[in-house]
Amino acid sequence: MPVENRWLNIAVQESCKRAPINIRPLFLVPKRRNIKGASLFAVAYQNLFDCLADHRYRSESQQLLDWICSMRREGYAGFCAGHRHPVQSLESKTPANTPDIVTTSYAVRSLCRSGIPRYQQIATSAAEFVYTDLEYHTIETELGTGARLTYKPTSSTDQFTLNANALGARLFVDLYEQTGTEAYADTARQILHYVAANQHPSGGWKYRDPPSASHVSMDNYHNGFIIESFVRYRAVIDPDAFTATVDRALEFYRTSLYESSGAPNWDERSTYPRDIHAAAQGILVFAYAGKPAFARRIADWAINTLYAGGGRFYYQQRKHYTKRFTLMRWCQAWMAYSLTELVTTPSDGVVSA
Repeated sequence: MPVENRWLNIAVQESCKRAPINIRPLFLVPKRRNIKGASLFAVAYQNLFDCLADHRYRSESQQLLDWICSMRREGYAGFCAGHRHPVQSLESKTPANTPDIVTTSYAVRSLCRSGIPRYQQIATSAAEFVYTDLEYHTIETELGTGARLTYKPTSSTDQFTLNANALGARLFVDLYEQTGTEAYADTARQILHYVAANQHPSGGWKYRDPPSASHVSMDNYHNGFIIESFVRYRAVIDPDAFTATVDRALEFYRTSLYESSGAPNWDERSTYPRDIHAAAQGILVFAYAGKPAFARRIADWAINTLYAGGGRFYYQQRKHYTKRFTLMRWCQAWMAYSLTELVTTPSDGVVSA
C-alpha cells in the first residue's frame, strides 16, 4: 500500500479473507508458494505413492521437500520456517519470513514422513529452534510440571497460543518416533500437560492463555489441531496418557463443532461459515481417533457441498451463499492431505505417519 498503517493493513487483510469473491487479484496480491501448503502436499504425494506405487508421486514429494529445505530461515538455532509474506495483527506487524512453530511443525512432519535420512536429519535440528528461539521453559500446572513456548521468536511472553503449543508437542512426537530420543518424548509430554491444564470445562480450548487474550472462541480447526496432537502422542508414546482430556475433547469436538451430517460448525456458538479447512481437520482427527465412519461422513459432506469438480474445492459455505473460489493452501493442500491420510490410516486409529 502507498502508506504504512496498521488499520489499513488489517482492513486489506480482512477484506481479502471475508469478501464473497476472490479480490486478491484486485489488490495485486502475488501468487506465491506457501511452505505449510507445500508440506501438506508433500505428505499427500507420499501417501499416494504408498497406495499406488507410482514413482511420479514420490518424485513430486521429494521436489517439494527439497524446496522446503531450501526455505530454511537463517539466523536461528535449527531448522525453522514461516510465511513468506508479512502479517499484520492488532498488536504488531510480523515481517515476511519470520519463522513460527506452526509452519515449522508441518514442515518437520513432511520431512520425517519422507523416510529419507537427509530430510530427517534436517527435521531433527528443529528441536533446537524450539528450545533456543521460542522461549521454551517449564512451569507448574494443575497436572504437574508442564512447559510452554511462544508462537514465534518475536511473540510476547504475556500470552501463549494453545494450538501452537500443541503443534509444538506434535513436532517432538514426530521427532521421537524418528529417533527414539527420550528427551523429545518428555518435551512433548510437558507441553501437553500445559495445554491440558488449559482445557475448558466443556472440553474445548480457547485460542490463547489467558483466555482474555483470545481473538476467537473455541473454534473448529484450532481445537482440531490440539486434539490431533494428543491423539498422536497416545498413539506413538503412551496410549494411557491424557485419557480424560481426550475423551472430553472428542465429545466436545463431535457434538459442538460438527453436525450429525458431518458439516463443520465455525465454533461452539456459530454455525457459519462452514470452512473447508475445518472439514479437512475433522477428517484427520476422527480418522486418527479410530472413528473412520464419522471421518468419512465429513469427507462426504465436503465432496457433496464444497467440491467444484476437476479436483478443486471451494473455500467456504456461508448461510446464504458459497464462496466459490479455490485457495491452494487453504483448500487444496488441506483436502489432499486429509483425504490421503483417511485412506492410509488403519481403521483402529493407530497413527503410523
